[in-house]
This record gives sequence, C-alpha cells and structure tokens, in this order.
Amino acid sequence: MNQFVFSGRTKTTLLAFMAIGAICLGMSWFAGDHLHSRFWSNLLHNAVFFTGISFMALFFIAVCITAYAGWATLFKRVWEAFSLFLIPGFILMIILAVSTYFGANHLYHWNDAASVATDEILNHKKGFLNKNWYMLSTLLIVGAWTFFAVKMRKVSLDEDVNGGDSGFSHHQTLRKYSAAFLPIAGFSSAAVIWQWIMSIDAHWYSTLFAWYATASWFVAMMALTILVLLFLKANGYYENVTADHMHDLGKFLFGFSVFWMYLWFSQYMLIWYGNVGEETGYFKLREEEYPILFYGNLVINFVLPFFVLMRNDTKRKFGSLGLVAILVFVGHWWDYFLMIKPGVLHTSHAVAGHGHDHGHAAEGAAHGAEHASHFVSGFSLPGLLEFGTMLGFLGLFLFVALTALSKAPLVAKNDPYLEESLHHHVV
Repeated sequence: MNQFVFSGRTKTTLLAFMAIGAICLGMSWFAGDHLHSRFWSNLLHNAVFFTGISFMALFFIAVCITAYAGWATLFKRVWEAFSLFLIPGFILMIILAVSTYFGANHLYHWNDAASVATDEILNHKKGFLNKNWYMLSTLLIVGAWTFFAVKMRKVSLDEDVNGGDSGFSHHQTLRKYSAAFLPIAGFSSAAVIWQWIMSIDAHWYSTLFAWYATASWFVAMMALTILVLLFLKANGYYENVTADHMHDLGKFLFGFSVFWMYLWFSQYMLIWYGNVGEETGYFKLREEEYPILFYGNLVINFVLPFFVLMRNDTKRKFGSLGLVAILVFVGHWWDYFLMIKPGVLHTSHAVAGHGHDHGHAAEGAAHGAEHASHFVSGFSLPGLLEFGTMLGFLGLFLFVALTALSKAPLVAKNDPYLEESLHHHVV
C-alpha cells in the first residue's frame, strides 16, 4: 500500500494524548510557585524538544540530498512529515518569545531588569541576552526553517506528478534548497539553542553546548523515525522497507548515541579540568543536587543503547530495536529536562526575591544548591504532569506527521534515487 490511511482509531488515540497533555499542562499552572515556573518550564521543555526533532528531520533530508545518498529515499516522506511540525513549532516558540518579551514568564535570569542592573556578568552579556534579540531571532530563524520545510515538501510532491520525464530537474531544485539550508541551519541552530536553553543558566557558557543539544535532538529524531516506521510496517505499509534499512537506522541510533556521549564527556572533562567557577557551577549543581537525573541520563542515553545495539544482529530485530528506540527517545527528553529544570528553579528563587546578588557564579551555584537540596515536584524529577505534557506534545507531533503522510503517496515514485533505495543492501 502506497497511500497511508489515517484511521479514526489512531486519530482518537492521538487526540486523547493531546487532551491528557493539555490537562497536565494546565494543571502545572496551579501546581508550582506563584511565578508559574513549572508551567512555563514544561512548555519550554516540550516545545523546544519537539521543534528540534522536526528541525533535525529537515536537516537530515538536506544532508542526504546534498551527499547524493539514496538509501533512505524509500521512506523520506516520514522525515518530510516530521519537518512540517515546524509550523506548529514556530507558533509555540513565538508564544514563548512573546511571553518573554512582556515578562510574563520568569525562565531567564537575564530578563529580570533588577538582576541585570546589579550583576556584572549579566550586564556584560545583555548585548546578546535581551528580550528584543530573543524575539527577533526566534521569528527569523524558526521562520526560515519553516520556509525551507514547506518549500522542499512542495517540490518533492510536485516531483510525483511532474517529475517522470524531467530527469533530475526537481532533484536539482531540492539540491539547491538543501545547499542553501545547511549553512543556515548550522549557524542558526546554535544561536537559538544558546538563547532558548543555555541562557537559562546565564552565568554559565560552554563552547560545546550547541553541538551537544543538537546531537540530543538528532538521536531523538532517529528513535522516533524507527518507531513510526515500525508502526507503519505493522499496519501493512512500507513492505519494501527491509531489515537492511532498519539496520542502517539502528546504526545511526547507535553511532550518534556514542557521539552524544563523546560530546557529554568532552564538555564535562574540559570544564572539570579548567575548574573555572563560571563554568563548573552548572555541573556541580546537577551532579550533587540532581544525581538521579544526572547519572540516569548517562545510563539511558549511552549505556543501554551501547550494549544492546553493539551486536550487529540486534539492529535487525525489530522488537529489540523498537524497545531501545523508546528508551532513547524518553532518555533524550529527560536530557532536555536536565538542561532546563535546575536553572529555571534557580532563577525562580532569585526573581522571587530570595537574592538578586549573583555577581559571582560560585555564589550562584551555592544559592541554587540551597534550594535544590530538597525535593521539588516537577523539578527534582519529572512528575506525572511532566510525563503527561510530553505525551500531549507527542500526540500533537504524530497527528501533524500522520496527517501529512496521509495527504501524499508514502513513496516518492519519481525520485531518481528510488531504485537505489529499493535495492539497498547492507553487507
């Protein structure tokens, strides 16, 4: 079958997920402090995580086209469908940008005028960390990503209708868009990651953070690709997607889990070795006050996929591959939780009046530890509201993706690399 039918049962299930997510997100407004830090951090966490997955799908499409890679052509429509979540993702990030601009949330210490006035470090960074640039960069960058996603999808669909006798003309157009998008994606993703995530801990910085956060997005995208393909195959679609295709997706899941760990270690080791107060506070707070999050992150996202997927045959066993994909997907959602939540909790206490003097990073880390030393629901560990919100965003993401899949053939029949993909074989 080359036409996906979005069944009523699947729609109902995903709508139920979205309803659960909306309820949990709404409840988190009342479950946290008077600044509603739990609500805003949950919204930021999931909006950034799923928008990033969508971005990485578009990025990998562009990489494959530019590299003349044809092995994934058979199921590239799955990645095209993922990329279209950039449309609701753009809306979600604008909501966060507008709320930051008008001071409706207190996610960022640098957005508190009183703190900036008395904090030398924040004052020196205000040329980049300010509400105007946060708003403008989100509008321009995510808007550009969305433009490329829509345009490349349009060319791909037109190739199905008008590409039969035109040779590589459509693919050449896609190659031009891909070549233009890749450098934009590389530089712009780092800029927004610094704004959206790294600036939560505004005294801290890392030259590896953008690589690290992007690798986390990529592994989550690969895990979700595997799960969606297994779902489609279980329902009679993509019969030509073989164990060889899944094996290569498993290799990407395995390889980039190792790459993620390499970046994690490199970032941690360099900061530990340098022992600079402005940098070590970030890890000191998380390692000492959030040990379950900190060490659990390494176990789920490296130890488990490394030892399970190390065997070559495991990447061909759909059950084992699917189980690892589920664990890794949740694990990188956990990774973003660890990036965001401790810093937001620290900032909420500072802005609430528990101390605006954060001129020294060491004092800031000690202050954060003082408030993180006791369990805080939704911050020390993900609670039911956090998992419920994630389920809602996942439902929305899959609803958008499956709707897109249902509106076009699952296989791009006129793609010049389709035959290569159909005969793909892993030695």
